[in-house]
Amino acid sequence: MSTLDVIPLPFARDNYLWLIGNGRHAALVDPGEAAPALAALERGRIEPAAILLTHHHADHTGGVEEIVDHYPKGAIPVHGPRKEGIAGVDHPVDDGDRVSIPALGLDLRVLGVAAHTRGHVAYFGHGMLFCGDTLFSAGCGRIFEGTPVDLARALARLARLDAATKVYCAHEYTLANLAFARVAEPANAERDRYAARCEALRAQGRPTLPSTIATELAINPFLRTNEESVIAAVAARVGARPASALECLAALRAWKDTF
Repeated sequence: MSTLDVIPLPFARDNYLWLIGNGRHAALVDPGEAAPALAALERGRIEPAAILLTHHHADHTGGVEEIVDHYPKGAIPVHGPRKEGIAGVDHPVDDGDRVSIPALGLDLRVLGVAAHTRGHVAYFGHGMLFCGDTLFSAGCGRIFEGTPVDLARALARLARLDAATKVYCAHEYTLANLAFARVAEPANAERDRYAARCEALRAQGRPTLPSTIATELAINPFLRTNEESVIAAVAARVGARPASALECLAALRAWKDTF
């Protein structure tokens, strides 16, 4: 694979769409708005090679039609979850599929991570994970269309990826998630060091992302539901010790929903 840059393009209040480029071509991940993507492509004289969508929410798909219409018909393949019927997707994908983008030398594996939505997918390869709204730094996505069991399966699957994998999620939620993490696991020195780094980055107007799987395993309470420190915090919150990691995760997610 040729050397790639992965560039966050912020839009709306806290969204990122990701541009994966080599100076000549680029793939766009979750372009919820067209303007930042088109501006970056035109500024760099870069040709779009693909669009990758993780799920159907408008802040991840809203720019697709305008971007596609800006180029010759059929020039940009649009990959997205088969189960969600997203308008404009001409290359539907399911768990276990592969997405090849020859212009970038990219070969990505599709991971089914339903929970936030019923067909949510992630794209993994070359040490990179584009996970939409499933895993955030220090947090995870809300359960809108799935179940706690679905969320547990999705997070466990991502947690098993190589520790060095870079995590490119779709929102700048890190500081808010860390505020909750401090309550959900009061004593975590690695989390506190990470929080200090993230606070410094945001003070400079810089993204906190990407994170890594190793970092998330160390600081993210939603990946630490077997840890006694997290279990104890949840037990204090709900008034009873959770009977399993799944019960702990469900209680933790419900707690975060109202935090």
